[in-house]
Amino acid sequence: MIDHVSVAVRDLERAARFYEVTLAALGLSRLVTRPATVGFGKAYPEFWINLRANMAPVEEGSGVHICLRAKSSDEVDAFHAAAVRAGARSDGGPGIRPHDRVKYYAAFVVDPDGNRIEAVTFPTE
Repeated sequence: MIDHVSVAVRDLERAARFYEVTLAALGLSRLVTRPATVGFGKAYPEFWINLRANMAPVEEGSGVHICLRAKSSDEVDAFHAAAVRAGARSDGGPGIRPHDRVKYYAAFVVDPDGNRIEAVTFPTE
């Protein structure tokens, strides 16, 4: 249903370095680099960061929330660890999240610009 998403960042190079490390854990890499935007994906850019140099700092708890699909709980773990090493704040470590309709395994981080990024998988066992 959704073809691609984008988040605003105040420092494009800092954010590109952060997302290169973080998204690599999910099999995404930098595919497009332009003066004010960078696109990451597997076959085509699915996740974009866009320079908004004059953007006000995002108030805690009010940033964008993007959820990216992982193939396994190991990928979710790797995503979280890579993001925290790259400068993210953990906003919910890897683990099972019970839900009324489905069991899922996820981790949440807040990027250096205040965007909340999640990785999720749906374990079969």
